[in-house]
Amino acid sequence: MSTAQSHAATSAGGKHRRALAWVLALVLTYVGVEVVGGLVTRSLTLLADAGHMATDALGVGMALAAVSAARRGARNPTHTFGHYRWEVLAALANAALLLGVAVYVAVEGIARLRDPVEVDAGPMLLIAIGGLAVNLVSFRLLHAGSKESLNVRGAYLEVMADAIGSVGVIASAIVILTTGWPYTDAVVALALAAFIVPRALSLGREAIRIVVQAAPASIDVDALTQRLGRLPSVTDVHDVHVWTLTSGMDVASVHLVSEQTHTADVVRAAQRLLREHGVAHATVQVDDDVGGECGAEW
Repeated sequence: MSTAQSHAATSAGGKHRRALAWVLALVLTYVGVEVVGGLVTRSLTLLADAGHMATDALGVGMALAAVSAARRGARNPTHTFGHYRWEVLAALANAALLLGVAVYVAVEGIARLRDPVEVDAGPMLLIAIGGLAVNLVSFRLLHAGSKESLNVRGAYLEVMADAIGSVGVIASAIVILTTGWPYTDAVVALALAAFIVPRALSLGREAIRIVVQAAPASIDVDALTQRLGRLPSVTDVHDVHVWTLTSGMDVASVHLVSEQTHTADVVRAAQRLLREHGVAHATVQVDDDVGGECGAEW
């Protein structure tokens, strides 16, 4: 008949909930400073950085909400995998927000190339340095989580892009103070927009890959299927499905046909092989050599 082995599913993003909360508090605190500073100094790059920081705050807030939803869902017996997909959807929304910021900055930058605006570079420089300090602290807090969770990585990329943006604002202020070139603010703003776009697209592509349940890029499904077919007594492999539920959680389902009457050894061998390929959460169904009866599941 069948036996079952359960695997506790844990969210990669959930381990970094506290870091996300700290970053959200830091970013929200400084958004107002940059908005007021941008209006007072008439700096587009500072306003763009403020807008990007506001997007950071929204993105980090969504990431934090997604992690919290996943934790609540994990305690609900009707959601056996929790609400882990919310983390992926939050990352996809973050990518869209980043693209929106890039478009806004590009449009305003082109307008200022046509009609330069005088910028008060002294206060602009001081505010930008403070913004960079906030970004660097946030960058450090999210660094570890960015390697484990796509959701945290989305927030991490936003903070990283904003740190680069703060560097651009600082450079712009220094150039204006030393040369007085009127187009500096617009040129740097356009450079920041160009920097944001490819990172947003990369994050969006990875999130969409998970949403459509494509096989993880790190797993060669054909090679996995061939290795399963070479297991002792296995005569056929079919219905191999491998996908990513959320960051750090690849899952699979596999049907094997075996000549053995007792299939526990086949199940254990398949389990070891799947773990070698990075899949710890899987369902393996073993049929007899006729292919009509279920022998075992885990």
